[in-house]
Amino acid sequence: IGDELHHSGWNACSSCHGDPSTSRCFLILPSLLSGRVYVVDTAKDPRAPALHKVVQAEDIAEKTGLGFPHTSHCLATGDIMISCLGDKEGNAAGNGFLLLDSEFNVKGRWEKPGHSPLFGYDFWYQPRHKTMISSSWGAPAAFRTGFDLQHVQDGLYGRHLHVYDWPGGELKQTLDLGSTGLLPLEVRFLHDPSKDTGYVGCALTSNMVRFFKTADGSWSHEVAISIKPLKVRNWMLPEMPGLITDFVISLDDRYLYLVNWLHGDIRQYNIEDPAKPVLAGQVFVGGLLQKGSDVVYVTDNDTEEQYAVPQVKGHRLRGGPQMIQLSLDGNRV
Repeated sequence: IGDELHHSGWNACSSCHGDPSTSRCFLILPSLLSGRVYVVDTAKDPRAPALHKVVQAEDIAEKTGLGFPHTSHCLATGDIMISCLGDKEGNAAGNGFLLLDSEFNVKGRWEKPGHSPLFGYDFWYQPRHKTMISSSWGAPAAFRTGFDLQHVQDGLYGRHLHVYDWPGGELKQTLDLGSTGLLPLEVRFLHDPSKDTGYVGCALTSNMVRFFKTADGSWSHEVAISIKPLKVRNWMLPEMPGLITDFVISLDDRYLYLVNWLHGDIRQYNIEDPAKPVLAGQVFVGGLLQKGSDVVYVTDNDTEEQYAVPQVKGHRLRGGPQMIQLSLDGNRV
């Protein structure tokens, strides 16, 4: 009770491809609100995963000062790295990156002392470019009580990308995404390890921002996809953002899939030219604007419309698309 699981990770991933002794057998579950990290054994009996270890919040806070663990990635060293969004009191200034060793003991913090900017969330590293980029959600003290738009205006939510030296842990650059990049959440590089470009989904402004390395070795950004808010009736605001909460890139780097949690659609974009994504497909699978909802969107002709959402095996789809995965062959999302 009170854990609140957001993201999950594994003890081993493609970073460990050169180590034949490593296997993907432990699921890592950071608990955002309780501060615990659960380690689940999925190998002994895949049909009955069993709790292997619990890393307690008190142990993490005592040894690192960190709290509110969120995103977990495995490293080539065998360590587990977890972004923590604040200190144990929920202050954004206390955020950083927790390291667990291969036995899931608290090892310390990854970033160098004094290299922790305000706000954290997701992160992704590209070793061939000696770079890790992290995003910025908001202060746990704000979001754990429920979203309040005033908190955005009060500066309690992020709009920056943070560029770190990898694996050194020095903060090299901060990219201010401005008013078009409010609440940048999921971060993805292209899969090709030689490429120096990727994307971040900015939830509140519903833009996909592309980041890339420039000729002088620094990093820059631009809006690559913009989801326009819809004029609505019977909702808390007169306009409803799509609210991009997640996206994935196909393994061949040809397509990007994103979800609009509130609008209820999943979109497929061709990104063969990463700077100029082209909409290739769209399907509505939920959201607040589906037929039967009290909420309607208003067209340019001032007519009220709603989206048709299919049933699956006779069941109405509820809620909205929030986190997605793509099959390795790219055929199923």
